[in-house]
Amino acid sequence: MPKFAANLSMMYPELPFLERFEAAAKDGFQAVEFLFPYSFDRQELAARLKGNGLQQVLFNAPPGGTDAASIAAAWEKTGDRGTAAVPGREAEFRAGVLLALDYAEVLDCPRIHVMAGLLAEGREREELRPTYVNNLRWAADQAGRRGRDVLIEPINTRDVPRFFLNRQDHAHEILAEVGASNLKVQMDLYHCQIVEGDVAMKIRKYLPTGAVGHFQIAGVPERHEPDLGELNYRYLFAVIDEVAQACGWDGWLGCEYRPRQGGQPGGTSAGLGWLPR
Repeated sequence: MPKFAANLSMMYPELPFLERFEAAAKDGFQAVEFLFPYSFDRQELAARLKGNGLQQVLFNAPPGGTDAASIAAAWEKTGDRGTAAVPGREAEFRAGVLLALDYAEVLDCPRIHVMAGLLAEGREREELRPTYVNNLRWAADQAGRRGRDVLIEPINTRDVPRFFLNRQDHAHEILAEVGASNLKVQMDLYHCQIVEGDVAMKIRKYLPTGAVGHFQIAGVPERHEPDLGELNYRYLFAVIDEVAQACGWDGWLGCEYRPRQGGQPGGTSAGLGWLPR
């Protein structure tokens, strides 16, 4: 059976962030992920994980900025969605990756996701590709020295217009060009369905390669619970389980969805009927 990690940035939104760790553990989760930890003391986060018997399995490098205030502003005000493929921001990217690796060490998190960023008006993707490849090669080297993986994620352009990386095949082409064994793809089935579909066959194609480091799931199109929408997750979980057993993959599925009743007390827990037990 696949292993599921609660995404604390989206789940349990009725609770203060630091109280969501306990809520996830009470619902039976053994692991968590979230977007950004930089507004919180890393030791406090580590204590919440340990106190609730949870593993941290993923979080994002900064979308922009170099400290807590500028990172929050980059995401919420400036609309930055990463700097890995943005020429002229290499120093900012490197500072963000090093900060993320510092957090990963304290949280004992094996992987960080580095967002590619947005394609500026009038620019072509191929213009930005050398910046992206060079930044990823540097990030993978730094992460490898600390025993961590770096992930890249194709994201749909309906939710994030002009995002640089959108397709699974393009992500795997980038991995081949970078040539680092600890650079992997974060395969979000929500984004994959919106952009290209044929999800089950893509799982069968890419999971055995060893280049998929993490899955994320959500219902399509509203991004609610996985049992709400057009994807048959019961079937997809069986596909992942079958392929994972055959190839020895032992990763996590991050529940990166917005609970339909999430704003109500207990709303996230009430919507967990889809979760295999």
